[in-house]
Amino acid sequence: MEDKLKMALLDMNEGKPNQGMRGIRDIAAMYRNIFDIDEFDVRSKNEIPGTNYDVYISSGGPGNPMEGDGKWDKAWYGLVGDLWSYNLQHTYDKKYMFFICHSFQMACNYFELGTLAPRKSTSFGIMPVHLTRFGENDEIFGYLNDPLYAVDSRDYQLIQPDLEVFRMNGSKILALEKIRNHVEYERAIMAVRFSDEFVGTQFHPEADPLGMKIHFQKADIRDNVIKNFGQKKYDTMMEQIDDPDKIELTHDTILPKFIENAVNKIHANKTVLV
Repeated sequence: MEDKLKMALLDMNEGKPNQGMRGIRDIAAMYRNIFDIDEFDVRSKNEIPGTNYDVYISSGGPGNPMEGDGKWDKAWYGLVGDLWSYNLQHTYDKKYMFFICHSFQMACNYFELGTLAPRKSTSFGIMPVHLTRFGENDEIFGYLNDPLYAVDSRDYQLIQPDLEVFRMNGSKILALEKIRNHVEYERAIMAVRFSDEFVGTQFHPEADPLGMKIHFQKADIRDNVIKNFGQKKYDTMMEQIDDPDKIELTHDTILPKFIENAVNKIHANKTVLV
């Protein structure tokens, strides 16, 4: 029997309750016949995986993505750098990593892809996300509608991309935030293909409709959303959760395609190496 591949799930939530890791675990569990799966509490316990995993998924989390305690953040950046260097040094044997929200922001900061800045106000809800021409032709995002719809929850954003750095790294902007004709703010970058092996989203592709619905129907969560964002925002979000062409399609496409593509490439490359 062929040995299983290895997947590392990096929990960046600092021990705070969240829906993100549940969603990531559920998607990863769909592939437990292919992967041995380990989870690492990066920020609360300073746990960090080594470079001996095949696929890495790093979650969202709270706080300023440009700040850390000098320990967990240094270790996380070290891992990203080590995996990037590993891929540069190996033609066939590659490591695959997906960055979500807070991790995406940190990765963009690490690779100096543009300006990472606080938003004027929190972006929260189910938002349209527009594909670029690179996104339309991407091996993952090409399966989605334009616009795709995604759960957005952020206080920071990547703007003013350094296109020279993108070019040097071979990185591509895959998606931008919704078009806002009534304001003059720059549109934030919502998804990036850092390389053939590294991909990230500013939004939460792991968010599933059923889990979201149960979560936001809880009285304390519902009341907090209405207090901070208004009844209309809450009602619209709950309606959109039920639409199969919105977050359900995003949930069923992005992380599963990322994992399946990684598996296919790993097996193809093993064939080459034999």
